[in-house]
Amino acid sequence: MDSERKGIISAGNWVVDSVKFIDVLPSKGNLTTIRRVEEGGGGCSHNVLLDLAALKSGLPLYAGGCIGNDDHGKMLLEELDAFGIDHGNMKILDDEATSYTDVMTEPGGARTFFHYRGANAKLSVADVLSCKTDAKIFHLGYLLLLDELDKDDPEYGIVAARVLDGLLRAGYKTSVDVVSEQGDRFQHVVKPCLKYTDYLIFNEVEAGACTGKNLRRDDGSINPLSVAAAAAELMAGGVRELILIHFPEGGYALSKDGGSHYAASFSPPKEEIVSTVGAGDAFCAGALFAIHEGYALKDILDFANASARFNLFNPTSTGGAPEIKKIQEFLKTR
Repeated sequence: MDSERKGIISAGNWVVDSVKFIDVLPSKGNLTTIRRVEEGGGGCSHNVLLDLAALKSGLPLYAGGCIGNDDHGKMLLEELDAFGIDHGNMKILDDEATSYTDVMTEPGGARTFFHYRGANAKLSVADVLSCKTDAKIFHLGYLLLLDELDKDDPEYGIVAARVLDGLLRAGYKTSVDVVSEQGDRFQHVVKPCLKYTDYLIFNEVEAGACTGKNLRRDDGSINPLSVAAAAAELMAGGVRELILIHFPEGGYALSKDGGSHYAASFSPPKEEIVSTVGAGDAFCAGALFAIHEGYALKDILDFANASARFNLFNPTSTGGAPEIKKIQEFLKTR
């Protein structure tokens, strides 16, 4: 890879989130009251890039993906401009609306999502591979929520694997995230991508779905041994450099050379949590920055966990994103 490369590009999901705070998620046929509505950008690429931009580290950032030629699409582009993120590789579609999600948020932060795929469903191999930047890392996500990339491929098994191989050949380090969904597609979509993925970053539910294992005990607590076993299985499946599995209790890192580390999270008391929307993306953004800068495994996890912690105090996906100095000062106290 070109040693002169610097920065991060994220391509994939661009969404407008309408976060609706409700009393309780009603059963079928019943009614609940919406107490408040907050609207903002969301989706993997949006959240990761805005969290990275909020660090004010000076790292070059680039956006890729598909949005509609509509008010929501314009709102997303205005956000990118406001944060100084290059959006020259964004595709604006006249025949499809920008994707959106209604996020039903209950007291305590539990969320239920109703999603319209929209323009994200049109993101193609050509769209991704036509992204031309000097970035070091190309972050792609979410798999399982990008219709064209989730299709079968006669040579690679899945189209996303073809894309990732193309990105490697173009000189990028590749990073992948997936979405939590109900169903049995995880192994079919994710496993063919592993050998073209440098950094695999996702949560314990997704890691468990990819390996067919439950990473929690019967009482609901995280099982560190099961987490480590899942990471080892995925590494054996071909991941090129690093696996990060995050969960509310902390995170686990496993590198290709066999190095590993477990770190507890910095979660505040439950009553202080406003929303968990975007917390996983905040972890991912912190991890990508730390990986880019060559941090050790422990420091990658600590930085990522701190990034996720600050996200919990804001109702939107990225409104709580801190500057790098704030994270560094917080970590000094820990």
